[in-house]
Amino acid sequence: MLLPDTTACIQKFKETFRNVPLQEIASLFQETSLQHYKKGTFIYRENTHISGCYFLYSGTVKIFQTGQTGKDQIIRFGKEGDIFGFRSVIRNEPACTSVETLSDCVLCYIPNTTMTRMLMQSHVFSYEMMQIACKELGDANRYIREIAQKSVKSRLAEVLLIFADEFGTEPDGTLRFNVTREDLSNFVGTATETLIRLLSELKAEGLVESRGRKITLLNIPGLKKIAE
Repeated sequence: MLLPDTTACIQKFKETFRNVPLQEIASLFQETSLQHYKKGTFIYRENTHISGCYFLYSGTVKIFQTGQTGKDQIIRFGKEGDIFGFRSVIRNEPACTSVETLSDCVLCYIPNTTMTRMLMQSHVFSYEMMQIACKELGDANRYIREIAQKSVKSRLAEVLLIFADEFGTEPDGTLRFNVTREDLSNFVGTATETLIRLLSELKAEGLVESRGRKITLLNIPGLKKIAE
C-alpha cells in the first residue's frame, strides 16, 4: 500500500487543527513518520509505555480498556482525523487504553518530544488540543451518566445515532460504519446476546433494519425518542 506524501498528511492534519498555521504543521511533519497497519493490529496496549501519540490519516480503530473479567469496554471508535495517545504523552504515564485497528489504517506517529515542543511553542495548537481533550472528557462524563441512568435499549439507540452523526449514512439510511455485534455490545456496555435481542426489538418496531454487520436507520425521530 502506497503511503500518502507529506503534503496530503499536512492537509489532513489541517482539517482537524483548522486554526494552526500551515508552517507549524509542516514543521511538525518533519519529525513524524507514517506507517500502514493491517486490520486487527494493536497500535499499543493498555499499561504499556508509549513514546509518542498517533494521528489517524485513514481507517478506523477501536479504543478500549479490558476489565478484570477479560471483557473489553470500548471507550470510543476512532476515525480519520482523530488523534490519540496524547494523554499518556503529556502526563508521562502508561497508556490507559488499548488501540486496535478495525480496518487497514495509515497512522502518523508523533514522538513525545515533538508533541511537547508543539504544545509549548504553539498557543493555537495547545488550545485546539485542549478542545479535543475537553470533548473526550465530556463524552466520558456523558457515558458514565448514561450507564447509571439509561436503559440498555436507550444506550443502543443513542449509539446508533452517534454512528450516523460521526461516520455518516448512505442515502437509504445504512450506517457507513459497521462493527461486529461483539464490539457494538462492548461499546453499549451489555452482553452480546442482549444486544442482539434489542436489535430485534428495534427491528420489530420498524426503527432499524439489520443485515449482517450493516444496520439501516429507518426512523431517526423514533430512535431519538428512545435515546432520550
